[in-house]
Amino acid sequence: MNEALKEGPFLNLYEQLPNQQQDGKMRIIQEIVPGKQITIAHIIANPDEILYQKLGLDPAVDYSQSAIGIVTMSPSETAIIAGDIATKASGIELGFVDRFSGTLIVTGTVSDVEAALRALVDYAAAALGFTVCDITRT
Repeated sequence: MNEALKEGPFLNLYEQLPNQQQDGKMRIIQEIVPGKQITIAHIIANPDEILYQKLGLDPAVDYSQSAIGIVTMSPSETAIIAGDIATKASGIELGFVDRFSGTLIVTGTVSDVEAALRALVDYAAAALGFTVCDITRT
C-alpha cells in the first residue's frame, strides 16, 4: 500500500476506501462519464523516430510516412467505427485501436492523416451527434 495514502490529506479518504484488500493492495476502478464526444483529434507532423518506438509503432515502416494522428473518444467502442472511417477516407495505416479506452492512432502522410481525422470528426458530428473538438496540429 502506498504510505502516502495513509497520511496527510488522504487519511480520511484511505479510511473510507471500500476496495482495500487485506494484502495491502488497492483495486482501482475506472469510471467513464457518459457522453458522445471526441475529446482529442491531433496530428503530429514529422514526429521524431523515438515517438514511433515509444508508441509501439514500427519506425522502419511508419516513420517514412511522416505523420501520426491521435484521437480519443467516448463511448470508447466508437474507436472501432472511427478506425473504419479513417481507413476508408485515406491511405492511412492503423497504428492502434483500443475499444476500452477509446483511443485511435493512425499513421500516414500528413495529408492522409489530416483527411482521415477530418472524415471521422465530421462523421461523428453529423451522423452520430457527437460533440467534437477542433483538429489540432504540431
